[in-house]
Amino acid sequence: MSNSEKNPWEITKSSTAYDNPWIKITHNEVINPSGNEGIYGVVHFKNYAVGVLPLDRDLNTYLVGQYRFPLNAYSWEIPEGGCPESTDILATAKRELKEEVGLTANIWTPLLTMHLSNSVSDEIAHLFIAQDLTQGISTPEETEDLVVKKLPFEEVYQMVMDGAITDSMSVAAILKAKILIEKGDIK
Repeated sequence: MSNSEKNPWEITKSSTAYDNPWIKITHNEVINPSGNEGIYGVVHFKNYAVGVLPLDRDLNTYLVGQYRFPLNAYSWEIPEGGCPESTDILATAKRELKEEVGLTANIWTPLLTMHLSNSVSDEIAHLFIAQDLTQGISTPEETEDLVVKKLPFEEVYQMVMDGAITDSMSVAAILKAKILIEKGDIK
């Protein structure tokens, strides 16, 4: 490890500012990299974020539309959900795809793992591509008021390029899938 990769921060005091079943916010008093005193708040997520980009044999995909409370706005996204840290991530991806869109898949491919907002949180997302799909009945959670759209992948890609899809997991999954499709790695 080079000197530039070593942790330049020193925590002098730490306390829990907020805690609920999903997140914990820690208030840290620190010595920052310049040697000055400061503060740093960190949001710890108690779940992994999981997202699924379903692709059928004709390269159609499915988006989920829902009102996002923190944004005070409507959002179009790939099927997503939370996975408790002690739960199998792929099993959660399968459950979310079935719950939100009513789909099951026979082929599952890990697409990427990413940090969603690493300047303030430790949230990690695991994204998958689901293929060889079978349609069933969706069973959304009681807190979800969802609209599902089946669209050609190219149209969904254009929604990202036009700014109509802004959810970070969806954007990352769609852009990486676009590259893999163009390379012939996804058919």
